Amino acid sequence: MRVVFVHGACVRDGSWWWHRTAGLLRERGVLSVAPPLPSCGETGVPGGAAGQGLSEDVAAVREALLDGDEPTIVVAHSYGGIVTAEAAAGVGSVRHLVLVSSYLPEPGQSLSDFGDADPAPFLDVDPGAGTFGVRPELLVDTFLQDCDPEVQARAAGHLARQSVRVTGEPVGAAAWQQVPSTYLVCAQDRGTPPRLQREFARRAGSVVELDAGHHPFLSRPAAVRDLLLGL
Repeated sequence: MRVVFVHGACVRDGSWWWHRTAGLLRERGVLSVAPPLPSCGETGVPGGAAGQGLSEDVAAVREALLDGDEPTIVVAHSYGGIVTAEAAAGVGSVRHLVLVSSYLPEPGQSLSDFGDADPAPFLDVDPGAGTFGVRPELLVDTFLQDCDPEVQARAAGHLARQSVRVTGEPVGAAAWQQVPSTYLVCAQDRGTPPRLQREFARRAGSVVELDAGHHPFLSRPAAVRDLLLGL
């Protein structure tokens, strides 16, 4: 078995965001990969004005999924659920999807269909540049309040400006309709309210709740590892 991690919006260096859970999995002989998302400027081309959007993210994740034929679990966080819905569709090696505080879009739905008309207060949108990002001064209190000080101190260095294109582009497929799925509700999440997560989770095959904030793979890595090994 292998695990492919798909990170959320407005961050880069996916391997850092997942490193605590990935390390525990590696100790059990399970390898993982966290493909870079072009819309976050991770492939050498800046996001926003360069036009890197959802389709480029889907292509990057799909390439990682097709790079091997061993049974695969895809773990998607937040915006990563939008990417995974299309990227994992029709990939025979994908055996299970795990959605962490995430979205399960129907074909034709986009990220904007899951939010309010106005940007969340923790986001900074630059229409001229065509990018958005997390306000650094709100990062810890909104997303990392249950993480240890080391993680809180390092996280700001792994933020990214992301292309606003990803918010309006619809997905062309919904892998969760064909592949078994588990939704991980983060009950202490201040970014995506738990009540909304529970609504999103109705589309998943099974639901697990964890007393954690928005990034349980950093604050509760053993619990996330155990969930994945149990699959």
